[in-house]
Amino acid sequence: MILEHADIRIDPLKQSAFEEAILRGVTTVIAQAKGFRGCKVNRSVETPGRYLLMIEWDTLEDHTVGFRGSDLFPQWRAIVGPFFVQPPVVEHLQLVAQS
Repeated sequence: MILEHADIRIDPLKQSAFEEAILRGVTTVIAQAKGFRGCKVNRSVETPGRYLLMIEWDTLEDHTVGFRGSDLFPQWRAIVGPFFVQPPVVEHLQLVAQS
C-alpha cells in the first residue's frame, strides 16, 4: 500500500466551497480509479487555508500512471484546481511502523 500525501493551500475565505468540492471530487472521480483504497482530508488548525489530502493506493503506479494518465485526472483537477493558490506538494509514503 502507498500513501499519497498532498499538501494543498487555498484561499481561507473559500473554505466551505473547497471542502464541498474536494469531497465531491473524491467520491465521484478518484473513487473510480483502479487501486484506490480510501482517503482522508484534514484541515490545519494553525494555518488557515492549508489542507492535507491523504489517499491510499494499492501501488505507486496506480496513482502516478493509472490515475494521472487517465481521463479521471483532468476531471478531478477541474473540480478542485480552481481553489489552489499554489500547486499542491505531493509525496508518496510507505508504512514503516504502526501501533
